[in-house]
Amino acid sequence: MATSVFQKNINSIRALHDHIIVRDMNFGERTLSSGIVLASDDRKSEGIRPRWAKVYAIGPEQKEIKVGQWVFVEHGRWTRGVEVEIQGESMTIRRIDGDCILLVSDDAPPTDDTISDK
Repeated sequence: MATSVFQKNINSIRALHDHIIVRDMNFGERTLSSGIVLASDDRKSEGIRPRWAKVYAIGPEQKEIKVGQWVFVEHGRWTRGVEVEIQGESMTIRRIDGDCILLVSDDAPPTDDTISDK
């Protein structure tokens, strides 16, 4: 996980306008369907790829995305992560560019980010 600028304990967050705040963005290792583990590629040229993230909060003008959905975001279309503790739960949150969402899912992506190597 990328390091954050600061850590803050807060009670709640709300997004403004049509902004989208996400959490649980996957920067970890990936596994090929054959079982080969690929180390984390964050901050490397191989790491230039879209990522899944869970929508944590949306602004009042956001009509296309709902809290709790998973979004697949173009590479680099997110802010640096900020580590926060909200009501006792630690998480890293980011603001994403809503125009750069490639896919939306109500279901979580595979936790191991499995890649087909066929």
